[in-house]
Amino acid sequence: MLEGKGRVKETDMSEKMQIHAMASASHALDLFDVSDCLSLAAHIKKEFDRTYGGGWQCVVGSNFGSFFTHSTATFIYFALETLNFLIFKPPP
Repeated sequence: MLEGKGRVKETDMSEKMQIHAMASASHALDLFDVSDCLSLAAHIKKEFDRTYGGGWQCVVGSNFGSFFTHSTATFIYFALETLNFLIFKPPP
């Protein structure tokens, strides 16, 4: 497990959700190869859908850009190992 080694770059989530996001990413890295970004993102998205209700989005990779709209208190962008993780829930 890599918990505690994540580096939050930007967020508006509660601290509890931030910890959950990084723990979910760490757990996904235990299950999947670091090069399998699609499986990592799917695992994290499903975890957030199950815990906080459906509609979450997750992007995982080492080099990507994004521009999106999100619901208040549902956004985090952080680094873990060599990857960046973007998790958010769009507005209804």
